[in-house]
Amino acid sequence: MTMVQRWARRGVAILLLGASAGCSGAGAIGDVLGGVLGGGQQAQAAQAEGAIRAVDARSQQISLQLSNGQTVALAYDNQTKVVYQNQLYAVSNLESGDQVVLRVRDVGNGTYYTDSIHVTRSVSSSGSSGSSANVQSLQGTVRQIDRANGLFTLDAGNVVLTVSMPYGATRADVTRFQNLRQGETVRFYGVFLNNSRVELRQFY
Repeated sequence: MTMVQRWARRGVAILLLGASAGCSGAGAIGDVLGGVLGGGQQAQAAQAEGAIRAVDARSQQISLQLSNGQTVALAYDNQTKVVYQNQLYAVSNLESGDQVVLRVRDVGNGTYYTDSIHVTRSVSSSGSSGSSANVQSLQGTVRQIDRANGLFTLDAGNVVLTVSMPYGATRADVTRFQNLRQGETVRFYGVFLNNSRVELRQFY
C-alpha cells in the first residue's frame, strides 16, 4: 500500500500542491485539492510541506515553495499559529527559507487557508554561526512588551527599537523575556534586520 493510500484510509487528505507559470497559485491548488478531497469537503484539512518564500502581512498571504520548486499562496489570519521547538510565534516571525509543515483548509471561493504552521528547520538557527559578525551589543529601557508575538520595544537613547525573539531562543532567554517589565533596563546581543527592527540573540 502506498503512503497516499495509507493516509487516505486514515481519513486525512494529502495535499499535492501544484502551480504553473500561467496559472494563479490558488487556482492550481484548487485543481489538485479538489481532486483529492472531492466536492463538498471544504472543511477537511490537508497538509502541505515546503519552504517559506515570503510573508505578505498586508494581504495576509504566505508564499510557500514546494519540494518540486513550484510556489503557491496560502491565506492566514491572526488565529494562525506558528510552532517551533514547542514555542508559539507570530506569522510575522517566519523567514524566507524556513522549512515548514502546514495544515491547509479549503474555505471556499478558491481560497486556501492555513491555521497551523510547524517550523521543522529555522533558517536563522541553521545559519546563525555565519551571521555572528553582525551581532551587536545593545541596551536600553523597555517601553512595551508583546508576549503573545514575542516582541518588545526598547528606548535605546536616540532611537526606539522593536526587538523580536528568535526561533532558537534558549530556555534562559525565554524566561528572561517572560519576566521583562516596562521601565526595566536590559542588555543583550542582537542582529539588526532593518533600521528599527532587531532580532535578539542572547540576553546578558
